[in-house]
Amino acid sequence: MQESIMLFFQNIGSPFLDSVANLASAVGEQTFVIAVMLYILWNVDKNKGFSICSSLLFSVTAMGTLKAIVRAPRPFQVLESIDGKRLATATGYSFPSGHTTTAASFYSSLAMAFKKRRLSIFCAIMIVLVGLSRLYLGVHWPIDVFGGLVLGISISLLAYRKFSILYEDENKRYRFSIVVGIVTLIVGAIMATLLNLKQVDQVAFTDLMKALSLAGGGYLGFALEVKKVQYRIEGTLAKKILRFFLGLVGVLLIMGLKALIPEAAYYIGSFFRYALLGFWATGLYPLIGKNRLFDVQ
Repeated sequence: MQESIMLFFQNIGSPFLDSVANLASAVGEQTFVIAVMLYILWNVDKNKGFSICSSLLFSVTAMGTLKAIVRAPRPFQVLESIDGKRLATATGYSFPSGHTTTAASFYSSLAMAFKKRRLSIFCAIMIVLVGLSRLYLGVHWPIDVFGGLVLGISISLLAYRKFSILYEDENKRYRFSIVVGIVTLIVGAIMATLLNLKQVDQVAFTDLMKALSLAGGGYLGFALEVKKVQYRIEGTLAKKILRFFLGLVGVLLIMGLKALIPEAAYYIGSFFRYALLGFWATGLYPLIGKNRLFDVQ
């Protein structure tokens, strides 16, 4: 059954559908999702930004854990008739689909955050398109996409409101951020070390290590923001655009550090890059920019 579905998508391939599938897949990738999420966090609503970010981080961590446990091969690795496309985004094992999990968690959280009918319909369409694109590109089985849908939507449905309530209590939010940040950072550092020493399966654990590192830095940044910044999202449209643009420049510079990391220290370098990225987005950038780019309470 799964093979028949994969062959169906393979047989309808065309340059036009390739372009559509690549675009649809891109809106479920970290670059696009992080950019939208940061705009919300910095310019729209801090509670919604925290809750969407937390739901997503828990979803991708759960996804990475399942990938490391199941270790299922991808369709193009099993079936000679499947020509995998956009392979640069097909990292790790197959089950569940990382793109679908990310899209399902992010877009369902977005719909719950803003509760607008048109936005909810748009988010549902985006989730479906991302899932279908992964099948069309030959990088995931139908069960992978279904698993990603269930995982991402379930975690967001269960967790989004809890994170939103948590945000309102500064003391609880601070303690939660410190504990989760330290634990995930320590686990991520241990995993990065083992990966660098080639003591664990690099395909299985690389994406999980990155998710843990991002979560660790992100939550420590949230803790810093509670105690030292407490920025406000108000400002003119021009100020918000500048705030967003400069913040993204910082994100790109951090990710660009990859070029400076020697291959022998790739995994350790990835740990620090993703931890710094999370810390920059949620705490360090607001701290540096307060009173200039960010108003404070």
